[in-house]
Amino acid sequence: MFHGSGLFALLLMVLEWTRPGLSSPLRPICDLRVLDHFIKEAWDAEAALRACKDACSVATNFTVPLTRVDFDVWEAMNIEEQAQEVQSGIHVLNEAISSLQASNQTDVLQSHIDASISNIASIRQVLRSLSIPEYVPPTSGGEDKEMQKVSSISELFQVHINFLRGKVRLLLANAPVCHQGVS
Repeated sequence: MFHGSGLFALLLMVLEWTRPGLSSPLRPICDLRVLDHFIKEAWDAEAALRACKDACSVATNFTVPLTRVDFDVWEAMNIEEQAQEVQSGIHVLNEAISSLQASNQTDVLQSHIDASISNIASIRQVLRSLSIPEYVPPTSGGEDKEMQKVSSISELFQVHINFLRGKVRLLLANAPVCHQGVS
């Protein structure tokens, strides 16, 4: 299996940037199969962690985004609010997964951690290609109501999967730039 999947999407984007005669930095990436690839990688990481059990445990809690979606609330949000929620969740997931790099993990786990961080960077590039606004940290210092705590690496990666399958997929599927000129 190719664990550099984030590199695949990144390579596509870099090749697009380097095409001669183009002034725009990036064409929109509207194909949800790109996201499906990242979801598959997250599934693989979570499965490896389930098999790893005790050797892959960390005595810490992780802050992660809530993955449940109230569709009535989601549909009532404008694209900027949806984007902020997704970007905030991606930011929090990246911080949680990145915190594992400092722990002394097995080579297998470390490769999944590295691949997940790379995939998150690629997902951010996909969002950027769709003109989705970047993450803007909240100005208030209060606890975000859209977050929760999990206590295991396996739970962290399960949240990662569910977040990609839920809120990220909803945002990408309804990105305005992907529906321009479609009647």
